[in-house]
Amino acid sequence: MGIIKSVDGKCQKTDVIIFGAGPSGLAGADKLIRNNKEVLIFEKDKQVGGISKTIKFKSCYFDLGGHRFFTKSKEVNDLWNRTLGDNFLNRPRLSRIYYKNKFFNYPIKPINALVGLGVINAIKILVSYLKIKIFPYKEEKTFEHWVSNRFGKKLYNTFFKTYTEKLWGIPCSQIQAEWAAQRIKGLSLLTAVKNAIIPNKNGTVKTLINEFKYPKYGPGMMYEQMAQNIEKAGGDILMEQEVIKIKYDDFIIKSVVTRDKNNNEAEYCADNFLSSMPITTLVKSLSPAVPQEVLEAAGNLTYRSFITISVILNSPNPFPDTWIYVHSPEVKMGRIQNFKSWSPFMVSNKNQIALGLEYFCTEGDDLWNMKDTDLIKLGLKELEKIKLGKGEDFVSGFVARVSKAYPVYDTNYKKHIEVVKKYLSKFKNIQPIGRYGMFKYNNMDHSILTGIYAAENILGKNNNIWAVNADKEYHEEKGK
Repeated sequence: MGIIKSVDGKCQKTDVIIFGAGPSGLAGADKLIRNNKEVLIFEKDKQVGGISKTIKFKSCYFDLGGHRFFTKSKEVNDLWNRTLGDNFLNRPRLSRIYYKNKFFNYPIKPINALVGLGVINAIKILVSYLKIKIFPYKEEKTFEHWVSNRFGKKLYNTFFKTYTEKLWGIPCSQIQAEWAAQRIKGLSLLTAVKNAIIPNKNGTVKTLINEFKYPKYGPGMMYEQMAQNIEKAGGDILMEQEVIKIKYDDFIIKSVVTRDKNNNEAEYCADNFLSSMPITTLVKSLSPAVPQEVLEAAGNLTYRSFITISVILNSPNPFPDTWIYVHSPEVKMGRIQNFKSWSPFMVSNKNQIALGLEYFCTEGDDLWNMKDTDLIKLGLKELEKIKLGKGEDFVSGFVARVSKAYPVYDTNYKKHIEVVKKYLSKFKNIQPIGRYGMFKYNNMDHSILTGIYAAENILGKNNNIWAVNADKEYHEEKGK
């Protein structure tokens, strides 16, 4: 289709405008294009994929965070397989906890825990677990309550507390239990031990899954191909276009105003809109301005950001893991991605490795504002401190900052998001989608499903996109 924008004050309409070319926006566009709808996507960045993009640096490919492709949804699987075909690889999964210079299997394996922690600590963990079974927290309001009830206080303090507080930047007592329920649902010390000894015939819990799909050259390969397919089918994707104003009347979106990298503004119109931009930005962009209580509620929703320090080292593979959770409290580093283990094609030089050293932060804080050269020095210093790499092996590297990566489920977020959701539900032709758009800690396949379901709503269905990732069964349990 041709780009449709305002001409002489008049705005012709296309069918659908989508804010954001991440997984949810591209999936929604794919569905709509295949059903003969005209689609226009605005992407603020210069690259598609959102937080699932891949950055090529030197001869290596770097994922921003490490993105497993796993889903129970046939429609999502079909979309992924149709898009990449033979370039969509089956990969083994190994991820472990690194704590006090030792590796620990996750989920817990009795012998591994016994050897790693020692007999005395293992006994204390068991006693702590039995104690919480007798005297559990009656109300699971916080992350601390939820995890302690399933693993005991000792194991919670050993393996969960430090990493989780690195991630969120707030005490576990201020994190809603809902986050734990979404991320580690179905797992407990008892089930972990049981599955380690006697595999469950009916399936294994999410964190026990030992295989996943992954694009040959990282997740960006998937979303770049999806974008190409959309454009070949007649859709338009405008890069480096920021949505700055969303005009509406009587709760019907009429048009959007965008600004490009050269500060040129243009106005575009459509019948329907999908928004994967942060829901906080969506609310603030509405014109006329929304009621003050809605603005305040949106303003009280916060996101956590992260920095990935990507380094190339002249070194043999230091560990077989695809990724490692760094629970060691003596370093700020939260997680390490080993891209050669994600896909051997991510690193072309057999004598080199490529690592992503991840640091969780808040946009604008000291870590976020640190110079790239200082961040690389910090990453190498901490990598050496925990004995997983040597600074002298450093070849090259870069820093990527990912803003608003994680919606923060603090103790007050639920009442704030409900105010925003209630107000947005009054609009007749716009739907928020994806992790950013819904302020919901969705996995990648969940985000894609929200895009597909929202597209189906435009096509006449009545899907409840807010129900995605709200079921009791964890999405990564293997089926029978």
